[in-house]
Amino acid sequence: MKEYSSYTKAELMTLKSQLEEEYQAFKAQGLKLDMSRGKPGADQLAVSNGLLDAITSKDWEDNAAGGSLEYRNYGILTGIRECKAIFADLLNVPAENVIVCGNSSLNMMFDYITQCMLTGSGAEPWKDQGEIKFLCPCPGYDRHFAIAEYYGIKLIPVKMNDDGPDMNAVEEMIKDEKVKGMFCVPKYSNPTGATYSHEVVDRIAKMKPAAKDFRIIWDNAYIIHDLEDTTDELENIFDVLKKYGNEDMVIEFTSTSKISFPGAGVAALAASENNIKMITSRMTIQTIGYDKLNQYRHVKFYKDVAGIKRVMKLHKSILAPKFKAVINEFDGSLKGLGIAKWTKPNGGYFISLDVLSGTAKRVGELCKEAGVTLTTVGATFPYGIDPEDKNIRIAPSFPPVDELMTATKLLCICVKLAAVEKLLSE
Repeated sequence: MKEYSSYTKAELMTLKSQLEEEYQAFKAQGLKLDMSRGKPGADQLAVSNGLLDAITSKDWEDNAAGGSLEYRNYGILTGIRECKAIFADLLNVPAENVIVCGNSSLNMMFDYITQCMLTGSGAEPWKDQGEIKFLCPCPGYDRHFAIAEYYGIKLIPVKMNDDGPDMNAVEEMIKDEKVKGMFCVPKYSNPTGATYSHEVVDRIAKMKPAAKDFRIIWDNAYIIHDLEDTTDELENIFDVLKKYGNEDMVIEFTSTSKISFPGAGVAALAASENNIKMITSRMTIQTIGYDKLNQYRHVKFYKDVAGIKRVMKLHKSILAPKFKAVINEFDGSLKGLGIAKWTKPNGGYFISLDVLSGTAKRVGELCKEAGVTLTTVGATFPYGIDPEDKNIRIAPSFPPVDELMTATKLLCICVKLAAVEKLLSE
């Protein structure tokens, strides 16, 4: 198999005709397949159906008889102690440094950024400081970008390497006091699947930004979402921060959104004592308490982190074959052609596919015309603009394996066809 760049024009024309024929055959099937977002499939949701029966009226009879805290009423602002204990164990932090809220960690991140905008994060409110900026490792998570865009925060792309963000660039950019923070998905990053190395975590933890109110959104969404027996190890950011006296710089977030039910899970954050006090002061005005019954339901179902790990093994048994199916198709159809490369993550929910520069949008168009919906091309970069027009986030989790295989075969044809069109136009 030789690279497309070595083909003669006549060979490319012949190949284009063959690929167009294959493409039209797929198009004639009237497909309607969705690979646009990292949603758990129905088989994964079924893993946690026991949550629906985890608490009964008898729990409240026992609760009253034992004189335990009342979870049906108002109060307990920062989460019930049993649920905080589980997240503390998961994140390896003291329980007093954990706040447990509703189902959405994204909601918690938005609330925190809102607080920084309106009342500040140890300095005057961000809204009163003129133009402010956030660093965004790319390719990255579009919903992070959207939060900042909502408030008019200027997004600064930072190259994402195999071991985390380009720290040489980050260390240079934080010399600007207008740079107020950085978004990070440190383990099995969205979409590349990269895990930050010990060196990168250490360099992040010891940063001395010009902005005294610089904050890192440490979105540890895939902390326990392994796909392989050999898992990535992520250093505990708070342990490293303490070495440099930087405990206030990071707010860590996680949730059970891809552990239990995405629409009815539990989200939590971990932070320093100073940040916990600041966040709690806002929460006392914002709410009288989150859904403690749902928190207790999760405690009853999982019991502890060991219980979560048992459930995640079931998720792994469902997800791993889907990821392998996609990667095997890429290996079989695209390898050696010089028009694409892709990640092979040990965990998380995505595969990052880089196609021939200048062709990603065309690949997306071709797929859509044939009935396969991908993540919007460009979404993995701030403002939806991929400067090289090459990155596509692949989400294998939602479709059944047979649909996933069909969609991936079509995707490979589209990648080839778009590449041939580009080469012929040059």
